[in-house]
Amino acid sequence: MPAPAQLSADALTIATIKGLALDAIQAANSGHPGMPLGMADAAFVLWQHFLRFDPQAPHWPDRDRFVLSAGHGSMLQYALLHLYGYDLTLDDIKQFRQLHSRTPGHPEYGHTAGVETTTGPLGQGIGNAVGMALAEERLRAEYGAEHVDHWTYAIAGDGCLMEGVASEASSLAGHLGLGRLIVLYDSNHITIDGRTELTFTEDVAARYEAYHWQVLHVEGTDLAGIAAALTAAKAETQRPTLIVCNTVIGRGSPKLAGSHKAHGSPFGQDEVAATKINIGLNPLAFFAVEPSVYAHVRAGNSARQAARLAWDKRAESGKGPALRARLEPDLPALTGQVAWPTQDVGAQLSTRKGGEKVMAAIAAVVPQLLGGSADLGHSTFTEITGGGHLQHGQWLGRNIHWGVREHAMGSICNGLAAHGGHIPIGSTFLVFHDYMRPASRLAALMGLQVVTVYTHDSIFVGEDGPTHQPIETIMAMRLIPNTVVLRPADLAETAGAWRVALLRGKAPTILALTRQNLPELAREPALGDSIAAVARGGYVLRHEKATLKLLILATGSEVHLALAAQAQLEADGIGVRVVSLPSFELFDAQPLAYRQSVLPKGVARLSVEAGTTRGWERLVGENGASIGIDTFGASAPDKVLAKVFGFTTENVLEKARELLN
Repeated sequence: MPAPAQLSADALTIATIKGLALDAIQAANSGHPGMPLGMADAAFVLWQHFLRFDPQAPHWPDRDRFVLSAGHGSMLQYALLHLYGYDLTLDDIKQFRQLHSRTPGHPEYGHTAGVETTTGPLGQGIGNAVGMALAEERLRAEYGAEHVDHWTYAIAGDGCLMEGVASEASSLAGHLGLGRLIVLYDSNHITIDGRTELTFTEDVAARYEAYHWQVLHVEGTDLAGIAAALTAAKAETQRPTLIVCNTVIGRGSPKLAGSHKAHGSPFGQDEVAATKINIGLNPLAFFAVEPSVYAHVRAGNSARQAARLAWDKRAESGKGPALRARLEPDLPALTGQVAWPTQDVGAQLSTRKGGEKVMAAIAAVVPQLLGGSADLGHSTFTEITGGGHLQHGQWLGRNIHWGVREHAMGSICNGLAAHGGHIPIGSTFLVFHDYMRPASRLAALMGLQVVTVYTHDSIFVGEDGPTHQPIETIMAMRLIPNTVVLRPADLAETAGAWRVALLRGKAPTILALTRQNLPELAREPALGDSIAAVARGGYVLRHEKATLKLLILATGSEVHLALAAQAQLEADGIGVRVVSLPSFELFDAQPLAYRQSVLPKGVARLSVEAGTTRGWERLVGENGASIGIDTFGASAPDKVLAKVFGFTTENVLEKARELLN
C-alpha cells in the first residue's frame, strides 16, 4: 500500500474526499458511495481551479453557484465544503444522515453552509441551475459585469438526464443560450437497477447538441483534461456546455467498481478497507485528513477572500447599491407603494383578469417581479404589461415564454428565487399543477419566494371537459407544508392574495383564479381594509341580521352563491353569516380567539366550493355539510355544469334548509 506521503498533493486530496465519503456512509450504514468515488477527481478540479467562492462569506452575491443535481452523492459535496473551510466540521461529517445534523442524506438549502439548493429528486437540480444561470444573465445585463460576473456549475448523472424535467430545462437553456451554465455529466452508465443499457441507450451528447449546447468529452480521472474542458466551456459564452465525464461508479473498490451495487449501499468494513488501500489511504484510519490536505486546498482562500472584498468595495459605488437593494428588497415598503386596483361593486371580472391588473400595479414598484406562463399567456393573463419578453441578448425582458414545459418552469423558478434578485411567477391551468408538484414541494421545503398563478380553477372551465377541470387539485395543494394557497372571490381578494404573496417573503404562494367573470362583492364598512383582510385567511364577509343559525363558508367563485343564499334566508328571518375563506393555511395560523369569532361554536356550518368535499369536514364538523364535487366533471358550457353539479343558489338554499332542519 502506498503511504499517503507518496501521493501528490492533488491525488492525496482526491483520495481524502473519497475516504471521507466512504467512512461517513459506512458509519451511518446508509448512503451512496459510488458517485463520490467516481466524480471526486472532476469535482476537485472544479473547486480547486475554477469555482469562485469564499468560505467565510457563503452568501457573497457574486459567488459562482454549484449545484449537485445528483444529490444522492451528497457526501462528495460535504467533503468539499469541509476541506475548503466552510462552517462544516469533521464532527458534522461524522454525523452524516443523523437526526438534526448539518449533513442530511441529500443537500438542503438553508441548512448547510454552501449548499445552493435542495436536491435529491433527480433532474430538479438541472432546472434549478438553469434558473440560477438565467438570474445571473438578467442581473449582469442590468447592473454590469463589474458587479455581476459569476458562473453556474452543476454535476448531474445518468438518472438526472433521464428525467423529463431535465430535458425540458435543458431545452430552454439551449434556446436562451445560457452560456454561463456548465454541467458536468457523471456518465458511469449505471442506475440502481443495473447498467443503463437496460433503459437508456440514446446518444445523450447528440441530444444536447440538438438542444444547442456545446458538448465536450473527457475521462473522469484526467485532471488536465478536465481543466482543459472547463476552460473551453468558459470560452463559449453563447451556449451552455455539457462536459461528458466518462467515469466508473465506485472507482477503486475491488469488488464493486462499475457495478450498480456501488450505487446506494455502504460497502461494508472489509470493502472500505480494500478500497482505501487501492486509492492510497491507510485502511485503519477513519475520517482522516492530513494537515497537508487542508493546507493544499485552503492555500487559495486568501485570494478567494480578496476577490470577495474587492467586489464589496466595487459594490459601494456605481450600480452596486442598487444591486444590493435588488437582492435584499424592503418588500413591506415596496408593497406599501403599490396602487392596488379597485372596481365598483357588482362589476363583472374574472379573477385571472383581475390578477393581470394587480400584477401590473405591483411590477411598477417591485423590479424583482418576473412573469411568465407555460404557453398560456393569453389564457392566464400573467404577462407583465410593458415588461417586454426575455430572449437571448434581451435579458431585461420581464416576461418569459416558458413554452409547454410546466415541469421545467417550476424548477427554473426555484433556481431564480434561490439565486436572489427575482420573485418569479409561473403560471398554467390549475389542473396542470400535478406537472409542477415536485417543484412546488421543493419550493416549500427550501422556503423560496415563488408565486404560482393557476387559472381555470374549477369545472367552470366548461367545454374543455374533465381532462381540464380540476377537482381534487386545490385540496391537494393545501396539503403541502409551508405553502399558502389562495382562492380569491373578486378583484379585492385577488389584490389581497398578491399582497400576501409579497409579504410572506421566503415562502411560496399559490393563487387559484377563475376563467369566468365574477361580481365584485359588497363588504360591510366595519370590515375596514378588504385587501388586508385576506391576510387572515378567512373573515366575515357579511354578518347575520337575525339570531345566528347558520354559517356558510365559501371560497372563490362560490362566495357570490353564499351571499345570494344568505339574502333569501335572511328574508325568511333566519340569521346567516357568510365567511369568505380564501386561504385555509392563513386562517389556521390565526389566534384561536379570532377563529372562534369568525366561526363560533355550536352553529350549523355549510361549505361551498367547486372542488372535492374531502378536507372540509374539519371546518364544518360532523354535523355540518358540504357542497362540492367528488366526481370528474363533464364537457359542457359552464352554466350548464353549474346546474348539473349543484352550484346554484337554489341548491345552496336546499342544502341549508336541510341542515337547519
